[in-house]
Amino acid sequence: MRIDYRVPQPIALDISLDIEGFCVLLGRSGEGKSTLLKAVAGLLSARGTPYDNLPPERRPIGYLPQGYALFPHLSVWENIAFALRGPKSAQRAEAQTLLERVRLADLADRRPHTLSGGQQQRIALARALARKPELLLLDEPTSALDATTRDQILGELIELIGALGIPALAVTHDPHLAAMADRMAVLSRGRIVQQGTPSEVFGAPAGVEVARLVGYHNLFEGRITQRTQTETRVSCDDIGLNVALAHGAPSHGRVILALRADDIDLGYADTVPTHGHNQLPARIARLRMHGLGLHLCCDAGLAVALEVQIPRRTPRHDPLHVGSEVTLSCAPTAIRMLPAVD
Repeated sequence: MRIDYRVPQPIALDISLDIEGFCVLLGRSGEGKSTLLKAVAGLLSARGTPYDNLPPERRPIGYLPQGYALFPHLSVWENIAFALRGPKSAQRAEAQTLLERVRLADLADRRPHTLSGGQQQRIALARALARKPELLLLDEPTSALDATTRDQILGELIELIGALGIPALAVTHDPHLAAMADRMAVLSRGRIVQQGTPSEVFGAPAGVEVARLVGYHNLFEGRITQRTQTETRVSCDDIGLNVALAHGAPSHGRVILALRADDIDLGYADTVPTHGHNQLPARIARLRMHGLGLHLCCDAGLAVALEVQIPRRTPRHDPLHVGSEVTLSCAPTAIRMLPAVD
């Protein structure tokens, strides 16, 4: 499915987007992601295809807003039946069928506040399915989920939507959700600046803005000094780095190098270097716990400190602290080379 929408306000948008399977639109807060969903759902003035000639109540769209908007005084089945018409007995039967589709048939008489965040999300999905939609819209589906169970719940939701065979568009600022999608797009300044599969977008961001959004924490300037058949040599503050050649990458002049924090390995002065990898002596400037690992900021002689994400216990189990002398290593294939921003 393809959507083309022009929204004049409250945020100007000019969007052309291909939706296949579970699609995620990634963008910073305030970029207009929720505005686009409301435009497609007919909840604000916009021009576009499909559906712009239909009032909201006639659009074949299932809409899951942030927070799910479940009625606390109604039971689960009554929340679903709110989107149905006909005799109450028929509504109850249809609601039960929808609950079976989202695998929550035994919760029909419960109140929303007694359910987990993931269960509430699936109840909202069942209510959206009551409209017999040909498109599902999900507004920040990770916002109400507990971090410890988020991956499992989202995985189940994406699997469920895939089994239903209905294309879905979820909007988020969370690159973790985008990485789980069948297809993704990046929104910036009112337009789609890149779209494709997650492996395409994460593996080859189209520019600095996209790189930042998909988790490249290390961005620094360099200048191309040499090219071979397989690699480019880039000078960054008098430090030379080898970067693997990639289709469409700059061939000369100033560039921006992008490197993910978890693509940098940490070693010590006596660590045997990995053949062909870039090696940088560095000093730890800051460190903090981050989930099950450590997040380090390291001074490696570049204009910016390098952010490094490693497991909490290093191979030698040596304690790390501010001031520790280490060696940073990264493969040429881990570095993305982007056009310089003037």
